Amino acid sequence: MRLPIGPGTIAGALGIAAACLVAPAARAADFYAGKTITFIIGSDAAGGYDVYARAIARHLPRFIPGHPAIVPQNMPGAGSAKAAAYLFRIAPKDGTTIGAFFPGVIIDPLLQKKSAGQYDPTKFTYLATADSDARICVTGPKSKIATINQAMTDKTVIGATQGGGSTSDYAYMVKNAIGVKFNVVNGYVGSATILVAIERGEADGICGLDWSSFKTERPQWVKDKTAHVLIAAATKPNAELDALHVPHVEDLVKNDLDKQAVSLVISQQAFSRPYVAPPGVPAEQTKILRDAFTAVLHDPQFLADAEKARLSIHPSSGEEVQQAVTKLYSASGEVVQRARQLIASPAEQR
Repeated sequence: MRLPIGPGTIAGALGIAAACLVAPAARAADFYAGKTITFIIGSDAAGGYDVYARAIARHLPRFIPGHPAIVPQNMPGAGSAKAAAYLFRIAPKDGTTIGAFFPGVIIDPLLQKKSAGQYDPTKFTYLATADSDARICVTGPKSKIATINQAMTDKTVIGATQGGGSTSDYAYMVKNAIGVKFNVVNGYVGSATILVAIERGEADGICGLDWSSFKTERPQWVKDKTAHVLIAAATKPNAELDALHVPHVEDLVKNDLDKQAVSLVISQQAFSRPYVAPPGVPAEQTKILRDAFTAVLHDPQFLADAEKARLSIHPSSGEEVQQAVTKLYSASGEVVQRARQLIASPAEQR
């Protein structure tokens, strides 16, 4: 027997359908009410990545429905790999834990495989990046090395973290790709401790430091022009460094394969301040978090704070970062192998 279909029946069906569509959105909007989001920062306190993450954390609750508390928690170690492994394997996958990593942690499994099995960068849920910055090799006021040409002939002591961090990878990349006489000293906790060592005269300089971080951490050196930027690595032109006539590492590399390998290493700077969530976060929470990061990174109040703190903000969306990571992992095996060789320490090459 066929049931009669009238206006009331159609209206009821449409109402049920609309309710089904609205319900997930309503549940997602209510999800964060009364909750706390743990913001894992994969670097030491007071470093550039810590400053960025905490600045964002102060504004983020305004843009998340339910206005959850955001609690930053530093988890340094192995160039952010410790934090990445925690987020991938242990952290809740419900959107209540997010992270800030060095971009090197995303490229590390491709180039070094030190983190093989701990996490898969292609499976993280990318939320945004705050910047796409240039990285530099720079010497301090007490160093006699003022140009990259001097570093070609004179020993230059470069402080670095353990292998896997950008300060180590970029120091060895520059050393191996263009032949400078860098004596790379690994073992520092982070960029903050390396900069203190430079002030004390224990080291000449540091590599792999973001230009924006350097300006934030040692603004007086920039103002007084007592620091010397030897070389830059960037995915696009930087007006300030160009005005200082800082050479680009790719311009000094003569071998074509090495150029491709150096380009692969520095491609991570397209997401130089990445913010991520674990894999498997529900789509509703992912959208809320991505929208919140996008809103913060374009918010006048946040941008005013960022300007006061000398933070460079050139954001990209989570979707754009996700696409960049996918492209990164499609590089040819020959280029990947050469990139691994360039960033490897002597101990890693044996």
